[in-house]
Amino acid sequence: MNTDFGPALATVRESARVVSLPMRTAFRGITTREALLFEGPVGWAEWSPFAEYPDAEASVWLRGALEYAFEAAPPTVRGSVGVNATLPAVAPGLIAKTLEPFGIFRTVKVKVAEKGESLEQDLARVTEVHRLFPDARIRIDANGGYTQETAIDFATRLADLALPIEYLEQPVATVAELRRVRESVNPLGILVAADESIRKADDPLEVARSGAADLIVVKAAPLGGIRTALGITAQTGLPAVVSSALDTSIGLGMGLHLATALLQLDYDCGLGTSALFEEDICDEPLLPVNGVLELRRPTPSVAKLTKYAANEQRSSWWLDRLERCAKLL
Repeated sequence: MNTDFGPALATVRESARVVSLPMRTAFRGITTREALLFEGPVGWAEWSPFAEYPDAEASVWLRGALEYAFEAAPPTVRGSVGVNATLPAVAPGLIAKTLEPFGIFRTVKVKVAEKGESLEQDLARVTEVHRLFPDARIRIDANGGYTQETAIDFATRLADLALPIEYLEQPVATVAELRRVRESVNPLGILVAADESIRKADDPLEVARSGAADLIVVKAAPLGGIRTALGITAQTGLPAVVSSALDTSIGLGMGLHLATALLQLDYDCGLGTSALFEEDICDEPLLPVNGVLELRRPTPSVAKLTKYAANEQRSSWWLDRLERCAKLL
C-alpha cells in the first residue's frame, strides 16, 4: 500500500464504528458477526478478521481494508457477477427456510464437516438440497475438516448418487492431502478447490505448483487486498472463485470489486452472504437479484450503525486490536 499509515490510522480511529450483526442461522458456530467499519477518502471499508485469528493474520486483513478505503480500486472488466447461495450446516428440514433469503440461484454452497456431525448427516444435507433444488449446481465446503480417507469416501458416495457436484472445497487441511484427494476424486468427475490452502498459507502458490487443486477460492480481505488477490490468482494460473469471509455488505463490496476485476471468471462467486444476516448494516445491502450482483460500493446506514453498535467492551477490544495490528504493517 502506498499510503503512509500514520495519517491513515488517524482517519480510521476517527470514523471507526464496531458493529455486531445477528445471524439468521448459526454459521460455523457464529451467531453474531462483529466488524470494524471505517471511512477513508475513497469510501467505507470493513476490517473483520475472526476473533480467534492472531494479530499477524488479522494485520493482513487490515492492509486490505486500508487499501480499499484509501486507494482507487483496479479497473474492472465486467459490471456484474453471478453468486451462489450458501447453506450452513443445518438439518435437512431447515434447508428450504435457510436458503429462502437468497431468492433465485443456480449454484449453492453446502457446508459440511461441522464438529459433532457425521458423514451421513452431511450426505443427507447434500441430497436434500438436490431434491429441493434439482437444477442447482452444488459445491461442498469442508473447511479442511475431513481426513483424507473420509474425503475420498464422501466423494465416492456423491459420485455414486450422480449428484451435480461442481467441486469439493478444501476437503482436507494440508496441501499434500489435498493433492492426494484430488488424484483420487478427479477420476470420479469431481473437482477440488483450495481455500484455506491459499488464504492461510505462507506460500499461496504451493497449491498450484503441487497440482493440489483444480481451482482456487480467493478472498480479498484475508489475502491483503484486491491487488494482492489479483496477483495471486494470475500467478497460480488456475480458475478462481471469489468468495467472502462472512462480511457485511461493506466487505462484500471489496470482494465484488475483485470479482469484476478478474480477467477470467467462470464460476459463480460466494458473495451473497448478506442473506445470512437478520439485517445488514446498509439500507441497500448487497443482495443478489436472480442470482446476480451488480457492481456498486455500499455505504452503511447511520441508523443501523447505531442500532447494531457493539457494546463498549467489544468496541474497546476491537480498537485495541486495531492498534496492535497497525504496528505489524
